[in-house]
Amino acid sequence: MNNTSELIEITVGKIAHGGHCVARYDGRVVFVRHAIPGEVVRARLTEAAPDSSFWRADAVEILEPSADRVPHFWPAADALRRLQRPPVGGAEFGHISRTGQRRLKAAVVQEQLQRLGGIDPDSYVLDMEVEDVDAHGTPEQAQGFGWRTRTGFAVTSAGHLGMHAHRSDAIIGVQAMPLAVPGINDLGLWNLDLAGLTRIELAAPSNGSQPLVLLAAHADLGAKAAGKLLKRVASALPATVSVAGWNPLTGGLEPIHGRSWVAETVGDTEYRVTGEGFWQIHRRAPEVLTGTVLDYLQPYLQAGSAVADLYAGAGLFSAPLADVVGDAGLVLSIEGSPGASRDAKKNLHAAASVDIQQGKVDKVLGAHLRGAARPLDAVVLDPPRAGAGKVVVQQLTSSGAKAVAYVSCDPASFARDVGYFGANGWELAELRGFDLYPHTHHTETVALLLPKGGGARR
Repeated sequence: MNNTSELIEITVGKIAHGGHCVARYDGRVVFVRHAIPGEVVRARLTEAAPDSSFWRADAVEILEPSADRVPHFWPAADALRRLQRPPVGGAEFGHISRTGQRRLKAAVVQEQLQRLGGIDPDSYVLDMEVEDVDAHGTPEQAQGFGWRTRTGFAVTSAGHLGMHAHRSDAIIGVQAMPLAVPGINDLGLWNLDLAGLTRIELAAPSNGSQPLVLLAAHADLGAKAAGKLLKRVASALPATVSVAGWNPLTGGLEPIHGRSWVAETVGDTEYRVTGEGFWQIHRRAPEVLTGTVLDYLQPYLQAGSAVADLYAGAGLFSAPLADVVGDAGLVLSIEGSPGASRDAKKNLHAAASVDIQQGKVDKVLGAHLRGAARPLDAVVLDPPRAGAGKVVVQQLTSSGAKAVAYVSCDPASFARDVGYFGANGWELAELRGFDLYPHTHHTETVALLLPKGGGARR
């Protein structure tokens, strides 16, 4: 069988990492999206090469629904209403109740930690739940809408705002982004002629400060034509919005109107974040994550302590850590991105204890540990989706640090790193999960890792 439009009837198994469920058809594994464990569905094959070890499919008709199934809130992302065309990505759990979503996300984290991290199935850390951080927001926020402060779009061949279908080059026109904060939807980009652009990135800070629109023109446009196009689109946007464009020759950002960065606020600290720089996208993520990290590390830090902030970005964790250790302490802030490191230097210029180093984390950390006058007391580890990796984990476990607070957006890479910590004599002591990506399969976790025998469950 190699007809990827063929329909099959299938009973859906357990949830797996990546937003799909595992099923079997004629002895072959099939990864099914838009389904819920336990359902019987009719699914359309989307990848079904005869010699492939597994197939992929989208559920298009529900024959026996789960009690957790709800009507999808977004027609463009609903596979059941887009029978002839694929749905857009970005809301693949929209057909599942909020409580059902969090339960499935917790199951994925637990399974990955057992399979890749070597965690005992009876360990108390696997009792974790994925916490709802939106429950006390507006009615819309409590339903999992209006949380994205950053989002990106493609442009359709007709010049309208669009989004990609999952694992596809197909671009589907959209007229709203229900997961985005009102500051993004209110820009009115849906109504503009965007022909000639390839992508648009939007940022609307949760503090209500000036939004930023980033524009990228087709590479085959000449510099003069691209410049005119970007200015035309910028002129159609509100005057209160900053607009910048990517220079196709340098790859850098050039302001067209206003500035090429946004101002974010966490507590009493304001952060400058360049347009292409990393920042947590959920409106409450920065406060939730910094609060959890500081709570985990509080027993191991005091005035004068030394702490490392790895993959530090614009300094989200470095700033509050500097407040804890004071001027006599040390916050070693390491970031690989030159742009993010420049942001950190601007954000933390007044913090005497912060030492900002730009470069590959393993190289910079290794050099510091070889020449350090004093050992690290604790570490914050917030790596990209690929995780920290074996080398960085080995460096940390031999650094003399008493504790590591690990922030992760990917259960698989997190679990692999937990396995590396375990192989080096450390253990997963605490774990919390947060639903910072409602209606998607993504989960954010914060963990406390300690040397074995170095601490007990608090």
